[in-house]
Amino acid sequence: MSASGVNIRKRQLARLSAVQALYQMDLIESKSKLVVREFKEYWFENAATAGKITANKQFFELLVMGVVAEQDAVDAAIRAKLSKTRRLSRMDVILRAIMRCGTYEILRVFDVPAIVTIDQYVSLTSDFYEGKEPSFVNAALDKLAREHRPAEFGIPAPIAG
Repeated sequence: MSASGVNIRKRQLARLSAVQALYQMDLIESKSKLVVREFKEYWFENAATAGKITANKQFFELLVMGVVAEQDAVDAAIRAKLSKTRRLSRMDVILRAIMRCGTYEILRVFDVPAIVTIDQYVSLTSDFYEGKEPSFVNAALDKLAREHRPAEFGIPAPIAG
């Protein structure tokens, strides 16, 4: 695998790990700094010791801590893209974690094109779900990205007035 391929894989693993960390935090109400340290010291170090590719630790921490720090804004952005019958609080815990990470990344991580972010989270969702969830994630994140990063989709910015 090329160096570029390794870096892409490390970011993919960071996304997966961030979703797992948010899942853990949601289920047992763990503190974010404790969970981040646990992942970095235990999971990532064990993978490195075993000679496996490990997650990009900085990107993992950026995602987890960013979602936590901006959870109100992230959740509001998600709620704005939900149908009237769907509630964030009733969403499956893994799906909610995926949506929070994807939303945060679209809103705040600009070194990754939105289309790549969407693709990564749809793929991740497909790893967990076989039903309509990947389509839901695709549609919700696409709408969010088109609203917050219109230039990346060739959409003219609204004129202030």
